[in-house]
Amino acid sequence: MIESTLVSVDVIALRFDPDARAVLLGVAPRAHEPFAGELALPGVLLGRGERLRDATTRAVTGKLGLAEKSITATGQLATFDEPSRDPRGPTLSIALWATTTRPGENGHLTWARLDDVPALAFDHNRIVADCRPLLADKLWRDVRFTAGLLGREFTTAQALDVTESLTGDRPYPANLGRTMDRVPGLERTTQHASALPKGGRPPLVWRFTAGAAPA
Repeated sequence: MIESTLVSVDVIALRFDPDARAVLLGVAPRAHEPFAGELALPGVLLGRGERLRDATTRAVTGKLGLAEKSITATGQLATFDEPSRDPRGPTLSIALWATTTRPGENGHLTWARLDDVPALAFDHNRIVADCRPLLADKLWRDVRFTAGLLGREFTTAQALDVTESLTGDRPYPANLGRTMDRVPGLERTTQHASALPKGGRPPLVWRFTAGAAPA
């Protein structure tokens, strides 16, 4: 039995969907009051002595129904201390991120684009809005976050899609390429992906070297 504190852990769980060409946010209905039935970020009360990464895993697996092996990386973002954020009383919320690779089998789980996040319980819409620039800043700077989102191997086109999803702007391919060239452990390969459906030059494949990112 985990002894809870008055500190909540709310997780921005993200996955890149190549078919949707977008980074998606995982949310699910709350099972209990307050806000029972309303969509919310996966969150739990931090247990006494519990590490943040363990609470993150507990929130993602317990609230979104994702398997633990689908979580590729986690990290901390910001703390929210508005006294009225929880109708049950003052609590701190530590916002964390988790990158995932599988959509999950929970029928109640919703994956939303960051530009179209539905109404969420508590102050979760504010958490997403305030943390999105922090996530955008991590891309191409934080290897664990970037590799957790894109995987060990991806194309230039997918890199453009992920960057646009997080920043709201689509960069010029040449500019992004120069940024990616500076990422430790990320290398251009000589391979190209399959030709685009409407023709055009196939995108280049990029790859993180062994040990540069989480397995």
